[in-house]
Amino acid sequence: MSLIYRKSIAFADKFVPAKLQPLWNHEAGPKTIFFWAPAFKWSLVIAGLGDLARPAEKISVPQSAALSATGLVWARYSMVIIPKNYSLFSVNVFVAITGLYSLGRALNYQHNVKGKEVLAATTS
Repeated sequence: MSLIYRKSIAFADKFVPAKLQPLWNHEAGPKTIFFWAPAFKWSLVIAGLGDLARPAEKISVPQSAALSATGLVWARYSMVIIPKNYSLFSVNVFVAITGLYSLGRALNYQHNVKGKEVLAATTS
């Protein structure tokens, strides 16, 4: 642990109300990576929500599949590690949901486009 981090936490300890001390000192609380990794991972969910406005033909199938798989794998992992990390679980569930939704949109678009191409080829 770096000196700057330890001094920052010691300084912040003075300002945490007694009511929030259990959360502050929890083994998966703000003093640990178990808190900060999921907090920053919400940016992937926000990016996934941003993809909802993107046209389906511009959505990357491999990227959406990777996000979905990552979300599912890490959601499972967050329930088997000690301490159980419900924050990590929730963010990964949302990563998987947004990835699966985008993947579904992209695959549906590709299926419809190929169906129209086959229909156009058979009617010509």
